[in-house]
Amino acid sequence: MRVVHVRFPGSKQLYLFDAGNLEIIGNDVLVVEAERGWRLGSAVGDPAEMPPKENQTLVKIVRKARDEDLKDAQENKSREEQAAETCRYAIVEHHLPIKLVKAEYVFDGSKVVFYFTAEGRVDFRELVRSLAHRLRTRIEMYQIGVRDEAKLLGGVGICGREFCCSSFLQAFAPVSIRMAKDQGLSLNPAKVSGGCGRLLCCLAYEHEAYADFREGLPKIGKRAQTPGGVGRVSRYDIIKQRVFVMLEDGHEEGYRREEVKPVSAAPEPPTETEPDSLE
Repeated sequence: MRVVHVRFPGSKQLYLFDAGNLEIIGNDVLVVEAERGWRLGSAVGDPAEMPPKENQTLVKIVRKARDEDLKDAQENKSREEQAAETCRYAIVEHHLPIKLVKAEYVFDGSKVVFYFTAEGRVDFRELVRSLAHRLRTRIEMYQIGVRDEAKLLGGVGICGREFCCSSFLQAFAPVSIRMAKDQGLSLNPAKVSGGCGRLLCCLAYEHEAYADFREGLPKIGKRAQTPGGVGRVSRYDIIKQRVFVMLEDGHEEGYRREEVKPVSAAPEPPTETEPDSLE
């Protein structure tokens, strides 16, 4: 089976399609059958042979995009801003707690999809009827989360680089505040939150390395046995691969992780045994 990866505009996720006998090379624009009808996507690399898997059915690519397909896509793009403005006006008119993110016409222009965010469930049936009357086309409302909003709109993070989700990240991974704690980061929301207001996706990138380094070590503030004596763990430095311990004499010393043991696990010093008393 000849397969090819396809990426859709505005998304970094790759989808696998059956290339059939089409002559395709990387970056070719293709017409494919997607969840919401036909869409234009770009081939990522050349087709490759893949042995068919049991119960796996891939959708075949419809065709390579023609000049008129690209022209229609450009016209749809120019109509999207007008559709978005119409939707924003209708949202205010119907007093709905909705924030419109994006409007997108499907490939053949027969339907427009509106992506929006909201705090909870919203009854937008009247809104749909109003938009269908004004735009003279089918309407679909699609509620997304704030992380998806950031992915669609893009932006620059506190690191100074483009958002991971809108540049290379293909899927969102679970992120927890524990990851920030394990990495010794400030728990100030302004420093550990992304443009979407949720925890930074990059907290998950190195968490496994931090977790592996900490495994078996005493927690910060706990007593530890070191070559320099007993003290309390003050901090970890995973970059230098050192565990810093505040010793009983008041100074801090850094040790390799294998040199630091919990006090309970440290070997007891040998004690002299008293000779049996003679009766």
